[in-house]
Amino acid sequence: MKTMGLALALALACASAYGAGDLTRQEPTRVTMVLGNAKGEHRFSPDSLTLETGKLYVLRLENPSANEYYFGSQGLADAVYSRKVVVLGAEAKVLAEVYGPVRRVELKPGAVVEWWFLPVRTGRFEDVMSTRSHTEAGMRATIDVK
Repeated sequence: MKTMGLALALALACASAYGAGDLTRQEPTRVTMVLGNAKGEHRFSPDSLTLETGKLYVLRLENPSANEYYFGSQGLADAVYSRKVVVLGAEAKVLAEVYGPVRRVELKPGAVVEWWFLPVRTGRFEDVMSTRSHTEAGMRATIDVK
């Protein structure tokens, strides 16, 4: 009986250790960033995020405005392992999935994409921006990876 209890405890300990490091078993942390707004203001909302290394994230990018926007951060792109980008349509229907490194994402008016990634390096990335003219108008954001 003691042996069975010990075996069960060991199996549970191994399963939890295995799940913590296995991306296929890790539940993602969901974070949303909105680009622009219905008033036509060029901004990221929120304009700062804090993430952790080793944690799987789904960064949902939404563009509710009538303008086209880009989301890009060379620093963040270099500090994460990109799992995929999911392009969503009406009623959150998956229209496309893109795999490989991500540098910049363009969002048309009304577009929604989800960038699945795992931060692997810490840093403060103050280079989150859209286009040069939007950046000059104040559309900037910062992402801290701890």
